Amino acid sequence: MRVLLDESLPRPLGRLLVGHAVRTVGQAGWTSFKNGVLLRLAATGFDVLITADQNVEFQQNLETLPLAILVLVADSNRLESLEPLVPKILEASTFSNPRSWSE
Repeated sequence: MRVLLDESLPRPLGRLLVGHAVRTVGQAGWTSFKNGVLLRLAATGFDVLITADQNVEFQQNLETLPLAILVLVADSNRLESLEPLVPKILEASTFSNPRSWSE
């Protein structure tokens, strides 16, 4: 699965998502784009966007995108707080037709 990590997440999280092609928003050169533009760009080359932005579903119409959104909820956006979520991220990413997940 082609995964895009939002800029609010630490880059090392991508290395933990074994078996997936992971790029960050920064690596894609999209750090200056707002959520709406970013989501449309992500939909052209990725299967899922992983973010910590818990408001994204209220700010954007996610139903119009051919892209799954995985929202991570943890004590902080530090790797130590997100690492325990990796098994659930990997499990969620095995769905054949994901639309929107929240962990």
